[in-house]
Amino acid sequence: MAADPDVDVLIVGAGITGIYQLYLAREAGFSACLLEAGDGVGGTWFWNRFPGARFDSESYTYGYLFSEELFHEWEWSEHFAGQPEIERYLNHVVDRFDLRRDIRFRARVTAATYDATAATWAVTTDDGTTITARFLVAATGVLSVPYFPDVPGRDDFTGAQLHTGRWPAEPVELSGKRVAVVGTGSSGVQIVPAILDEVAALTVYQRTPNWCTPLNNSPITAEEQAQLRADFATIKHTLDTSLAGFLHPPGDRKTFDDTEEQRAAFYEQMWARPGFGKIVSHYLDLTFDEAANDAWCAFMAAKVRAIVKNPEIADRLIPKDHRFGEKRPPFVTDYFEAFNSPKVSLVDLAATPMLRLTASGIETAEGISEYDVIVWATGFDFGTGALSRMGIVGRDGVALTDHWADGPSTYLGLQTAGFPNFFFPGGPHAAAGNNPRYNGDQVDFVTDLLTAARDRGATTIEVTTETEDRWTAMIDRAASRPPSFTEKSYYFGTNVPGKPRKYLLNAAGRPKLLALIAESKSNDYRPFVMSGASVSR
Repeated sequence: MAADPDVDVLIVGAGITGIYQLYLAREAGFSACLLEAGDGVGGTWFWNRFPGARFDSESYTYGYLFSEELFHEWEWSEHFAGQPEIERYLNHVVDRFDLRRDIRFRARVTAATYDATAATWAVTTDDGTTITARFLVAATGVLSVPYFPDVPGRDDFTGAQLHTGRWPAEPVELSGKRVAVVGTGSSGVQIVPAILDEVAALTVYQRTPNWCTPLNNSPITAEEQAQLRADFATIKHTLDTSLAGFLHPPGDRKTFDDTEEQRAAFYEQMWARPGFGKIVSHYLDLTFDEAANDAWCAFMAAKVRAIVKNPEIADRLIPKDHRFGEKRPPFVTDYFEAFNSPKVSLVDLAATPMLRLTASGIETAEGISEYDVIVWATGFDFGTGALSRMGIVGRDGVALTDHWADGPSTYLGLQTAGFPNFFFPGGPHAAAGNNPRYNGDQVDFVTDLLTAARDRGATTIEVTTETEDRWTAMIDRAASRPPSFTEKSYYFGTNVPGKPRKYLLNAAGRPKLLALIAESKSNDYRPFVMSGASVSR
């Protein structure tokens, strides 16, 4: 007879999703342990400490909603909180609900192997410790593994090199330094204005310009705090039922239903809206009608030209290869304004490719520019990066990396065939909006599955290849229809050379996810297959 596992549920990753999974597993009466590679909680919001890092979903929509008391007692200072406040919040949650005692820090998973005879997982960490568990939940997220471009000479540079996704906890001295920022995605456009006043000179290396719009952040007033507390039930209901997990109301008309004058006024309203309101509350046909999207892009381009004084630089900052929404649109605070500073210069890598790093700086076709610090704002091995590095081996000795050699295949973004009792909420095929809301839906359902298996004496939960294939094919079909992301987006993994080109989010949307979850719960949790000596269905 096989020995009982060390714990019922082993969770990997102490970010938003992993913390919530630990809370629910304990509330459901399971023994649980969470392994975290870092020495603190927060996940993305632990590692991404770079200046300017902050939410671009409203703080009170990103945080937890499982406790009204928690919602009332924590007062966010800004509508879009910065990283230090986010990290404090997550530590508060962990301590308030006494979760820290079940978290092991500095425990990076190096191997996870399924034992079909015992129906358990054996998980090994980098210090050689092995823990067995009935269920393994990888809450490793989609933004876990920083991507460094393969630039010759990266080890030759004698100055400091930093990545926004692994920013050190201790203060980084940038005062009076010559700094290069490589990349103009979400982190690049945040850090540039945040460090501008401190540095002596700042060069931005841009591969592809993005359609950036203002974040329009502001402090939360005492009156707004009181209103938020009073509106908890409404906020929770709206977020629980929202198409993308936002409070912003959806648009109610199409672009060319309005006159030119009406569109101009509406565009100004959108430009002034906070965060994702510029997408969610926009014209209904923004992402479906090319002419509608082009009209909005023309408005944004005019805004950039009005802000940036140098017409040549302004033109370089305006995308030419994609429309609004075809890539993840960053939200900015004083980003375009930064290029009016004499300290700031822009290198267009499409016109002037980066050749190599030297001991003193960066060499392009135009020569060598010398720097004290190079900041890589080059994003992540998105979606599957962490999962592909955990040494996961399922039934019959099949490695997850082999199973996903052509890109991930899943059911509901939760399980993959041949890997019983293994779940990855918040991973590939998970969200396409406000991540914690999607991921929370998945964690709720994972906990329901585990509880149902326990109640009927089942030792395994898994999906069939046929079930997985149907869902994955639906995701691929949905990703090929508007509104769609360009395949040049990291949402297809194309930012990492050699990575399979496969859509990595849930293109079918949250309503489809929730509908299939509800259908499964009403149908005795089919199409998930539960098995074990005492199971009966």
